[in-house]
Amino acid sequence: MLEKLFKLKQNQTSLKQEVVAGLTTFLTMAYIIFVNPMMLADAGMDHGAVFVATCLAAAIGCLIMGIVANYPIALAPGMGLNAFFTYTVVGEMGYTWETALGAVFLSGICFLVLSLVRIREWIVNSIPISLRLGIAAGIGLFLALIGLKSAGIVVASPATLVTMGDITAFPAVMAVLGFFIIIALVHRGMKSAVIISILGVTALGLLFGDVQYQGIVSAPPSVMPTFMKMDLSSVLEVSMLSVVFAFLFVDLFDTSGTLVAVAQRGGFLDDKGKLPRLNRALTADSTATIAGAMLGTSTTTSYIESTAGVSAGGRTGLTAVVVGLLFLGSLFISPLAGMVPAYATAGTLFYVAILMMSGLVHVEWEDITEAAPVVVVCILMPLTFSIATGIAMGFISYAVIKLMSGRYKDLSLGVVILAALFVAKFIYG
Repeated sequence: MLEKLFKLKQNQTSLKQEVVAGLTTFLTMAYIIFVNPMMLADAGMDHGAVFVATCLAAAIGCLIMGIVANYPIALAPGMGLNAFFTYTVVGEMGYTWETALGAVFLSGICFLVLSLVRIREWIVNSIPISLRLGIAAGIGLFLALIGLKSAGIVVASPATLVTMGDITAFPAVMAVLGFFIIIALVHRGMKSAVIISILGVTALGLLFGDVQYQGIVSAPPSVMPTFMKMDLSSVLEVSMLSVVFAFLFVDLFDTSGTLVAVAQRGGFLDDKGKLPRLNRALTADSTATIAGAMLGTSTTTSYIESTAGVSAGGRTGLTAVVVGLLFLGSLFISPLAGMVPAYATAGTLFYVAILMMSGLVHVEWEDITEAAPVVVVCILMPLTFSIATGIAMGFISYAVIKLMSGRYKDLSLGVVILAALFVAKFIYG
């Protein structure tokens, strides 16, 4: 059955090799089962329900990707998108988390339609690579700021907006230690570096009496506090269209970039440099987002950590299926997830920021008309504490700079339309 479904011999792999690859990928991305519930709880959502939704959404995405698309690419609620959900849509814009879930659901529907009608390529190709790189880096800086804030390392200041907190406080010390552990273990090639850091810092919190022991294993919590709680009526308001677009936009490029990166690492591209069964992979991603919104979590997307599994020998969808089954098994460690303090995940956010900012090396820094919009995005996204604002200002600055520099031929129709829409949004609210 496995041979017929995944074509193991044709892909020169084996059951053992795929299982090892799946375990490797899971260990590199398992931090999401601790970070995502904590982050969405800040939006007022039930921690236990989000924990279950996170595991189930990841499992659904991985199983569909593995069985339907037959690629060793794992999915889970995306970092950055969960921060946008909590701190921008709910925190800054004032919408309820139910409305935010509705926006995630609608963005998933839009993504599915784009995948089926095959106009995704036109959208992706119409956006300059510099803006894509800038948006990814900006989200990384945004996550870093969230991590520093949650650990008390960066605090508000009436004189300077932000300043250094009490760096000698226990949460700050633990957050810094967790970050150092991740970097040291990653440098040594440890695939489970992030999860080891989170559990290690949590254990230190228990040892020093800062964390209360709640157990390790239990039956999964109820998902009902978030299940099918989407508010679709409010999503149809004009002011919410930019939110839906932001969810769709970030997921679209996150997924596209991940698929290309994993395909290149695994040698899955055909002679023309294209990824076979691309629409199946995109359908898996969009379907997982829709299912995740119904269960009660932010956008589910493909994880770049899948490259770890590919490097370990993963060549077929069986790798993704193994990851999905491990996420299902994780449903029974909810007490452990509930014990993890915010400072235990702060180092993880900072580490993810490093990964997301690495793409800046590909920006054409010699061309000031390309570099300037990237800096605009990277600076404004964390300082306005809004991913949507950073994206909007990036498009507007790119269009205006190119026009005023006489480089209007560099502008695609898509960029011009989006810039105009963002300007209208700022003017008319």
